Parts: sequence; structure tokens; C-alpha cells
Amino acid sequence: MSGTQRLSSEEKALRINLDSSIYGSFNEIGAGQEVAANFFRAGGSSGTIAWTRSAYDMKVSDRIYGECRRYVCEERLETMLDKEFGMMSDMLDEKKPEKRFFAFCNTVESLNYHKTNQGQGWVGIKFQVEPESEPNEIILHVKMFDSRNTWQQEALGILGVNLVYAAYYQMDSVDTFLKALGDRLSRDRMEIDMIKVNGPDFEHFDNRLIALKLVKMGMTEATMFDPNGNVLQPTTALYKKNVLMLRGRFRPPTHVNFDMLEKGHKQFLNSKDVDPEKVFTLFELTLKDLKAEGDIDEQDYLDRVELLGLLGQNVMISNYVKYYKVIEYVSSLTMGYKVGVILGVYNLETIFDKSYYDNLQGGIIEAFGLGFGKPMKMLVYPAIKINSKSDELYTCDNIHIPEDVQGLYDYLKTNKKLCHIENANTDVLNIYSDQVIDMIKNGENGWEEMVPSVVAESIKEHALFDYVDSPAIEG
Repeated sequence: MSGTQRLSSEEKALRINLDSSIYGSFNEIGAGQEVAANFFRAGGSSGTIAWTRSAYDMKVSDRIYGECRRYVCEERLETMLDKEFGMMSDMLDEKKPEKRFFAFCNTVESLNYHKTNQGQGWVGIKFQVEPESEPNEIILHVKMFDSRNTWQQEALGILGVNLVYAAYYQMDSVDTFLKALGDRLSRDRMEIDMIKVNGPDFEHFDNRLIALKLVKMGMTEATMFDPNGNVLQPTTALYKKNVLMLRGRFRPPTHVNFDMLEKGHKQFLNSKDVDPEKVFTLFELTLKDLKAEGDIDEQDYLDRVELLGLLGQNVMISNYVKYYKVIEYVSSLTMGYKVGVILGVYNLETIFDKSYYDNLQGGIIEAFGLGFGKPMKMLVYPAIKINSKSDELYTCDNIHIPEDVQGLYDYLKTNKKLCHIENANTDVLNIYSDQVIDMIKNGENGWEEMVPSVVAESIKEHALFDYVDSPAIEG
């Protein structure tokens, strides 16, 4: 077999069926009934499939796997994987000691008859690389965009075959694995927005790197991490939450960033339609930073995720450059709950630059409808006015807005979609991340006072951002 040859789903299923060491079960609830069918159609499945289950009825599903609050969720998938793999091991370990067991499971909601829902689901496999070894686990979440139910099921069948095949034959690297998962599935058919792997044979895989590569490779538009670096599924994390988001490079995070968050958070909570118990704060970075040059430095992004995690922050990395796009995306997950965006006053200037929207047929009006027409609020942090000799503050109250879009600006202010962040700490306004980075690289003293202490300690300990020790001072 050529290393560059692309196999069809049928050829992949047949290769697995003809591998006498692989043996397992397929268990599909909800609309995900297509994966096992691919292996049956390929031929030779009696040597691979111990059993299949398709528990479409909720009561049947509860009887097999126990009752649950939601049927299409990660918790249900994990229960299925543990149950099915455990049965496989208990019944067949002694009878088939030469086999590498697997349990493939999915729980999926495809497009309904009235087409009023979003096709989505959870897919996973628990499998052994060697007979009698400890199992590994791969879990992923998908969104399906085909306009017909049958097409969505077909796409899910392709994905399922890809996952089983990749688990056994294409785990050499993260890139190889991800490309294998997406084989013959265009982005307009299916989005894989979360993947987690664990097990003894995945020690060389970093779930954070997998998540970052999903965004980098265009398999999804955004990924999220909790403060411990665990990968989050965005829909689950932001469902019915008021999201307060701060965009930036955070290279490194400075005292300015956290003053923005502290003061912006206080004002966001004062909004009458924001429930303090349902506020989710989020630091967001874009992979398509217009200031970035050359290839994306994956480790650099993961370092920043780590630093923000040390400060107790959730992080999102996205492909969105423009504010209206990231607001539109986050708003689509919150189910109508308000989104707050903290931004600097000079970023606000960019938002009202009409040339920023040349890609849209409707220009700035279309962009404002898509993003700023949602339940949202922009909280604008001041800056020291450029070239100001008296440290004059530049705010959303004295910002220069082009005359032909002044009406849009006034509309946002009047309708409380835009406001000035009050009581900013003016002592930190002269801190700039690029200056901090230059000082770190040059071994200069004083940058430590510009960032939170835990950030300074981590930069030194791990030699981040080309850190070098300060030169010794001669006596």
C-alpha cells in the first residue's frame, strides 16, 4: 500500500475487518446508526464485530446505560464506552486473549424532520493497541451541516470509519491523526470542535495541542480551555451563560489586562439583564493576529494559555480576526444571554473603520447587524492619548469617529451597547506588552513589576518569550 494512497471508507473498513487481531463492538444511540453498517457492507465483518447495538428508544437506552438528564452529551458517551468495553473484556478476555478489543460508541442528534435543530453529537472509541493492554480513549464532538438527514448520517458513517481506522493505523503524530479524521469530510459538511485523548499510548499527545491544531487546520473556528488547561466543548461551556470576553495577544498578560477585566467585570455585573451567578469570563486570542508574522508558533500560544490558566482564567483561541465575527460566534452558543466585550479604545477606532468590512457586501451595516445586533455590550477601556504631552486620557467619550458613521456610534451609546469603563488604574496605562517582551529578550530589569508575580515567576522558570537572565551589575 502506498503511503500517499487515499482509501475509501469501504477500503478502510475492509482492512480493519481483515485484521484478525482487532475485535470489538459498535454501539449507536439516537441518529448515529451508520457506522456499523459500513463495516458490514465491506465484508469479512464476522471476524471484527462481536455485537452491535442501536438503542434509539430513550427507555431502552436508560435500561442499558442508566438514566441521564441529557442523551446527547459527553457524560452519556463516556458511560457507553465504559459499559461496552467492560462487557467486552469481561466476556472475552480469556476466550480471545490474542485480540485487541475496542468499543466504538456515539450518541447523535441529526437534522429533524422540520429542520429546526442543529445536527450534532458525541463520538468515541475505547481500544487496546496490544492484546491485554490498558485501553486508550478518544472522544470528540461534531456539528453536522448537511441539509438532509440522510446526508448527515452518511457523513457520520465516514467519520466513524475514519476514527476506528486512525486509532489503529494513523496515530504517529497529531497532524497525521487529525488529517485522517477529516478524510473525505469537507468543512462545510462537518465540524470537529473538540477532541480529547487519554491512555497509556497517548503520552506523546497533548490535548491542548490537538485543540489548537483543530483551529489552525480549519477543522473548527474556536477551541477553549479551562484554567487547568483541560479542553472544553464551547457549546457546553457557554450554554445559557452571560459571557464576558477580553480579546488580546496577552504576550505576556500584564497588569493592564487584569485592570481591564476587574473594572469591566464590575460594570458588566451592573447590567440589569446579567445574572451574576451565570457569568463566564473568557480571555480570547486569535490565531490570525494581523500583527503576527510568519508561521504560527504553536508552543508560544500554549505558553500563553498556561500563563492565563495560572491566573485562573478560561481561554479561547479562534480564527476570528474581526470583533463582529467572534461576538456572532459566542452569541450563537449562549442562547440569547448577553455577551460583554472588553476592549481598548484604539480597538474601538478599528471597529468604526469602514475599510475593515470591505469583504462584506453590506459593509459596516451588515457587520453591525451580524455582531452588534445581538444582546451584547462593549466596555471600552481608556488609554493615554498618543503624542499627548499631558497624559490626557483617550476614552469613548472623546474618541474620534468618522462623521459618516457617527450615527452608528451614537446609536450604540444611546442603547447602552457601548460604555466607558470607569475608574481605570491610570498608573498601569503606560504598560505595553511589546515593551515587556523587548525587556525580557534584552535581559533588562523592571519588567517583572509590569506583570502579575506568578507570570514573572513562570516566565523565568520556563524561559518563556526568549527570556535571558539580567546581566550582572558590576560593583
